[in-house]
Amino acid sequence: MDIGLGGHANGESRSESTVAFENRRRVEALGDLRVLPDEILCAILVNLTPRDVARLSCVSSVMYILCNEEPLWMNLCLRIVTRQLEYKGSWKKTALHQLDLPLVYIEESQKKPLHFDGFTSLFLYQRLYRSYTTLNGFNFDSGNVARKKNVSLEEFHEAYDGQKPVLINGLADNWPARKSWTSELLLLRHPDTKFKISQRSSKKITMKFKDYISYMNVQHDEDPLYIFDEKFGETAPDLLKDYSVPQLFQEDYFDVLDGEQRPPYRWFIIGPERSGASWHVDPSLTSAWNTLLCGRKRWALYPPGRVPLGVTVHVNDEDGDVNIETPSSLQWWLEYYPLLSEHDKPIECTQLPGETIYVPSGWWHCILNLETTIAVTQNFVNSKNFEFVCLDMAPGYRHKGVCRAGLLALDEGGFEDVEKNVIGMDNDDISRKEKRARTCHSSENCDGNDTEGLSTSCSLGNLEYSYDIDFLAKFVDKERDHYSSLWSSGNSIGQREMRNWLCKLWVRKPGLRDLIWKGACLALNADKWFERVGEICAFHKLPSPVHDEKLPVGTGSNPVYLCADHVIKIFVEGGLEASLYGLGTELEFQNLLQNENSPLKNYIPTISASGILFCENGSYRVLPWDGSCIPEVIDRHSLSLNLKEVDHPFGVWSKKQFEYQKAQTPSSESSSFMWPYIVTKRCRGKIFAELRDTLSSEEALNLASFLGEQLCNLHLLPRPSPQEAMLRAREGQVQLSYGDGLENISTHIGNPVEWKLFISIINQKRKDVHHRLTAWGDPIPSKLIEKVDDYIPRDLTVFIDMFENAAEACKSCSWIHMDVMDDNIYMTPSCSASISGEIASDSCLAESGHVDMSSRTYRSSTQSYSWYPSHILDFSDLSIGDPLLDLIPIYLDVFRGDSRLLNHFLNSYRRPFVGKGSLKQSVDSRFGRVSYRAMCYCILHDENILGAIFSLWKELRVASSWEEVEEKVWGELNKYTGFC
Repeated sequence: MDIGLGGHANGESRSESTVAFENRRRVEALGDLRVLPDEILCAILVNLTPRDVARLSCVSSVMYILCNEEPLWMNLCLRIVTRQLEYKGSWKKTALHQLDLPLVYIEESQKKPLHFDGFTSLFLYQRLYRSYTTLNGFNFDSGNVARKKNVSLEEFHEAYDGQKPVLINGLADNWPARKSWTSELLLLRHPDTKFKISQRSSKKITMKFKDYISYMNVQHDEDPLYIFDEKFGETAPDLLKDYSVPQLFQEDYFDVLDGEQRPPYRWFIIGPERSGASWHVDPSLTSAWNTLLCGRKRWALYPPGRVPLGVTVHVNDEDGDVNIETPSSLQWWLEYYPLLSEHDKPIECTQLPGETIYVPSGWWHCILNLETTIAVTQNFVNSKNFEFVCLDMAPGYRHKGVCRAGLLALDEGGFEDVEKNVIGMDNDDISRKEKRARTCHSSENCDGNDTEGLSTSCSLGNLEYSYDIDFLAKFVDKERDHYSSLWSSGNSIGQREMRNWLCKLWVRKPGLRDLIWKGACLALNADKWFERVGEICAFHKLPSPVHDEKLPVGTGSNPVYLCADHVIKIFVEGGLEASLYGLGTELEFQNLLQNENSPLKNYIPTISASGILFCENGSYRVLPWDGSCIPEVIDRHSLSLNLKEVDHPFGVWSKKQFEYQKAQTPSSESSSFMWPYIVTKRCRGKIFAELRDTLSSEEALNLASFLGEQLCNLHLLPRPSPQEAMLRAREGQVQLSYGDGLENISTHIGNPVEWKLFISIINQKRKDVHHRLTAWGDPIPSKLIEKVDDYIPRDLTVFIDMFENAAEACKSCSWIHMDVMDDNIYMTPSCSASISGEIASDSCLAESGHVDMSSRTYRSSTQSYSWYPSHILDFSDLSIGDPLLDLIPIYLDVFRGDSRLLNHFLNSYRRPFVGKGSLKQSVDSRFGRVSYRAMCYCILHDENILGAIFSLWKELRVASSWEEVEEKVWGELNKYTGFC
């Protein structure tokens, strides 16, 4: 039944006087709010709290009607879910149950609702209609998606793969799921299993399967809850045995990633009538197959670049994140589909039980469940869509918009670029209006009716849009440094994970290296980095990376290349100035280390060269630099401050001042014309990240002891004194802040300069902590975010101004690595299983070809181990501050929250983290807890440390206070006092 705007269900027109009579109550009940349409009023209400909505319902009769609508309470309930969701017959009752209100309020809500005459709302009526409509008449038997049976692999690759959708029957005939995946049988197997619910909510919501089935049987929602669970293989592993990936789709390049490294790719799907997936393009332009086991699904699809009516694509011009505004699946079919001409209608089909639909990369699709359906789907990357996936990962925004919205995503300048780059383009003047209008000139190009000849090209005015990788690559921002640019939060994997994936593909699939190289050039600018490292190798007379070493390695934030016995790292993270401070500080540290008799230098790769690569007049040049002066090219381009009198102008104290400036006014760095670099000796072995799952318990304990001893060596190193020349040069450029109106801490402590910048920086981070935590969101509990301002002290100066003896506060200030993570620890294999004792002989180790073989091995006297820690890498994040900061990445990333490893580390570290003096009487006792200080540093960290915490300790997602989180994560530290 179609409902026309402003008309009755049967299409009969209504007079203005009738409408006015029916809405006489609205004017009186809403007062000045009557000028707002009902749709706007409901949109406002959904952003209020349940308590505020309840209060508003008492204001007037119309507010009572608006505030008691089920779709409103469904949205309110899903936003406040804090525990297991259990439907209570209505969404208002369910919300009240979640709020733990007294029984009297719940009983009050169950009273018979009030009814009022003299008010009508087409908007509310349409929502009510959608909630109760049935879809028996929505079957679409004359679909125009090709139906095939027993398609061969050759036919699939030739006719469909990466080209057009197809429905294939028979792929699931031998699956156990074909018979066992029904609501009744699954309920018997998994009544208490919790599955993830897909709904328009930022929260992760789960329901027990028995509760979900109960909900399905009684609900009347316009957009019902929908099981869409990518973790079903973990919560119900037996379901994985009920199906297998069809042969047509077994090529999947993501299969080189293990466990948590792999992005979500398979989903268990159950939904009732009216549920479904609204218009979208699959993440990262992957392709997908979807097999239906029970029920019927109606599909609509459009080729890449053809945005469906009613859908809006937003692309963030900072990081390229893509957001799509779209009506629900049911709403689109009821309200937008009838408005389409035959020429503009989508490609359609009704999927039946046992059928598998293939959706190519970049295709828009929308699914509506015509009855209760059960399905399984997987996304994959193969040779046909690999370059598109890499393209979509690339930093920038214009290419992402073009991939989804075609040339409609371009502004005026974008059209001019296309006109210049597309060969044979008609350069006649095209009006803005013509450019913005979508036109398809031939049915075989854009009309889905000719599915056998379907292509992915269509015309836009005089410009032709083609879903072709060479065409789309023209829109990538070539000027971006792909290592330092913002990475889209909507990408299926992170920036570091992307590099790790490409490296693993390069090693494990050598036959695909030409294709992998093309993808790496799109995603990482691999060709440009390879050219730059070649210039560095040529200048220092080093062998260039061989073909096997063509891609940058590791998961760090800077390009790293292996060249024979050397490692070349090009600094790009944070932009040019941050890169200079990163290299300058590392060079200052290495110079100090060589002058000290610290055993730490045996566990840090030796530096063989360093300098700056820059581009001048279109050519690359290399300038050696040891960090002890201002490089000529920097001085010439006025990129430095007046620090010529300072021994290390880009050393740690200048870096700390720079960090403070960044904390005050964060800025995004654009691409650079020069790149600092460092060349170090290559370690032989593997990084800990590659070995984590294969190490024995004893080997892990050895590693913990190693890290404890080496971090102790690091924290005992003398730190450079802030030089007066540096302070004078900076005077007037940086004004330090110590909280709100508090006196300068130099009057309280004996050697304040070493703490001034540290406290100033974290005080700056304290100011916007609530905003940052809110932006990070899940899995950080929202109720804890609301309490964060009460938990963290207003001014962090208290951490160094809490002792009666102020000198105690300064003792812990030291060099800190800041980034001891699983990819910055090197492990070396032992040369013989017969070796015992603490020190392995140099001659034996040298025979195995390892570097720095004077390294101490950590082993018991009765057993030897395959792998031992040999080196700590990457000192570019070096800083000076509280050594407790080094424990955060070690405990959370390396030890993954294992308290046994933490205690082993502490037994080897043997230094106190906090001074032993007595607290001032005016100071809150919690400031003396090491666990409290550690928790505050986690909350204020630049990285989303809290995301790691609530992922490691999932039970803390229902914690009621930060103190509870603190005790669980860091409580062991309160038992530790150090030994020296």
